[in-house]
Amino acid sequence: MIKKAMVMLAIAGVLCSCENMSSGQKGAVVGGALGSGIGMVAGGSFGQVVGAGLIGGAVGYVGGSALGK
Repeated sequence: MIKKAMVMLAIAGVLCSCENMSSGQKGAVVGGALGSGIGMVAGGSFGQVVGAGLIGGAVGYVGGSALGK
């Protein structure tokens, strides 16, 4: 429970600090955080967690850019 609260607080902090970012950049940050978080919760190795974060960031950037237009 405490771990979930800390993760949510960290995500909220990242999102609040994204004031001057484009939609694509915001999507990349959120996607990277979500991908890494899912990889960690699933119990993946370090490489899998990093890979999930990179893939999540790429998908988030594409989605954010599409929403921004």
